[in-house]
Amino acid sequence: MNLFEYISDRASKLWLEAYLHTSLVVQCTILAAVLGVLIGVAVYRSPIGSALATALASTILTVPSFALLGLLIPISGLGPTTAVIALVLYGLLPIVRNTIVGLDGVDPAITDAARGIGMSRFGVLTRVELRLAWPAILTGMRVSTQMLMGIAVISAYAKGPGLGAEVFSGLTNAGSTNSLNQAVTGTVGVVILALILDGVYVLIKRFTISRGVRG
Repeated sequence: MNLFEYISDRASKLWLEAYLHTSLVVQCTILAAVLGVLIGVAVYRSPIGSALATALASTILTVPSFALLGLLIPISGLGPTTAVIALVLYGLLPIVRNTIVGLDGVDPAITDAARGIGMSRFGVLTRVELRLAWPAILTGMRVSTQMLMGIAVISAYAKGPGLGAEVFSGLTNAGSTNSLNQAVTGTVGVVILALILDGVYVLIKRFTISRGVRG
């Protein structure tokens, strides 16, 4: 059968895989954002701490996906848990780095003024600094999401959910019936999902960042 017949014949299965792929990436991005922002908040006032946190996150990103999954499988086994751990680790760098950059870029005069009107240190952080750093943090999340869309395909090696199963099945059974259809469907599906999520980030940016800051 041709590609369109293949997609039509397996539409319900492909929709489920697309949903699981998107869900995996979105959830891992949120987890990476929470962890990355906490790390950024903890170290941004210390040049040494900032450099160390960025270096460690960069080191994780240099580890090949197959190698990291291979190291995690004996610990967390095959399945979604291993995929989630791997994706969260890979998603940290852009968020940690952008959180540090965003918080460092807050004008000290603004934080001094906030303290001057009686805000606590926690109040200044949550109501002033993090709000001003939000555009940078959101950009980091956007970059992480696009990275994780592709890496999530590799997580199929550890029985992770999503469209990676189509790609791996097609490559593993290369030359067999529908192997090309599987690989192409999975790959194109990931690209389409990445574009959709990127459009969602454009909307989030529009509704959470004032026009003056966006400009």
